[in-house]
Order: sequence, then structure tokens, then C-alpha cells
Amino acid sequence: MSATGPAPLVPAALLGRCPRCGRGPIFIRVLEVREACPVCGLDLRAHDAGDGPAVAGIFVAGAVAVIAALFVDTKFSPPLWVHAVLWPALVLPLTLLVMRVAKAALVGLNYRHRPG
Repeated sequence: MSATGPAPLVPAALLGRCPRCGRGPIFIRVLEVREACPVCGLDLRAHDAGDGPAVAGIFVAGAVAVIAALFVDTKFSPPLWVHAVLWPALVLPLTLLVMRVAKAALVGLNYRHRPG
């Protein structure tokens, strides 16, 4: 545990680290939060992120995909099959990345602002 309080939020969220110590990974798999931090033992089950990460993933990835699709379509006018191949390949990883960072940030914020 840090002597000055919780770990810095932005680096911990971007790297998927524990909100208390900033060293232990909080994810078991891509989006599954561990029960406890393997380094400091913080109980992560009590810090639920809810549906916020899914909403962030949908809004951010959707906006990026629509803007990029409109740009590509007006600039290059590719056939429809190019859009069908290109955008799912962009949207899926982008959505997972945004959801992972948002989930880690919400767990960190929950840890900081939840009493007890």
C-alpha cells in the first residue's frame, strides 16, 4: 500500500493495476476482475464497475467507427465488402480496449470514493 494513499488513477487504469498498490493486475482475463489483488490483498469484489464500461465502449468505439467509415466512404468509395471486413476488425479490439480501461478506472474510482 502506498504511504500517500491510493495509486495514481490514470496509470493504474491504463495498465489495469490495483487501485490501492498500483502493482497487482486486477484482471484475470480480458474483462474479468480478480477477487483480490495478488500483491496487496485488496478485496476487488466489493468494487463493482457495473454497466459503465460497456456504455463507454459502445459510445467511444461507435463514434470512432462511424466517423472513420464516413471518411473512408467519402474519400475512397470502396465496395461494400471492404466496409464489412474493415469495421468489425476495428470495432471489436477498440471496444475491448475502451471497456478494459473504463472498468479499471471505475474500480479505481469506486475504491477511492466508497466509504469503508
